[in-house]
Amino acid sequence: MQVQKAPPAGWPALVLNADYRPLSYYPLSLWPWQEVIKAVFLERVVVIASYDQVVRSPSFEMPLPSVIALREFVQQDRPPAFTRFNVFLRDGFACQYCGSGEDLTFDHLVPRSKGGLTTWDNIVTACAPCNLRKGGRMPKDSGMTPHHKPHRPHMHALQAMGRRFPPHYLHESWLDYLYWDVELEP
Repeated sequence: MQVQKAPPAGWPALVLNADYRPLSYYPLSLWPWQEVIKAVFLERVVVIASYDQVVRSPSFEMPLPSVIALREFVQQDRPPAFTRFNVFLRDGFACQYCGSGEDLTFDHLVPRSKGGLTTWDNIVTACAPCNLRKGGRMPKDSGMTPHHKPHRPHMHALQAMGRRFPPHYLHESWLDYLYWDVELEP
């Protein structure tokens, strides 16, 4: 992971909840500068840190925010949405049969052809070769059992898992609000 002194392309701002913790670690909660400026004017956020870059209008000048906090707390304990991304995140972006992180798909443990549903408890991350090898068979019939039993994760568990996958870059103004071990690059 690279820590940059220069602002990232697009001048995004790190978005913190009202308790000054990121809304999301993976993907990292970033808003484009245009949305940030709008939220500042609507008084929905507090500016915590700014870049050296300034935006101007004929009657106004403002440094672009690099870190903002929501004025109202957003509950994070709601059940996570069932999405392909969240299934991959729950499973650590690894095939639950062989451990590969390449060419990921998701697999129905009980195949749809046998009445299996697309739910948290029936879907696991699988690489394409393992998914093809298992085919439309039950795990016991294919001799393939997942490393972890599928389950519906709590939002906090997904956030904790997201901390294992830091982005490729971070701006130095974000570091006080993120909890990864990072080293500043010269």
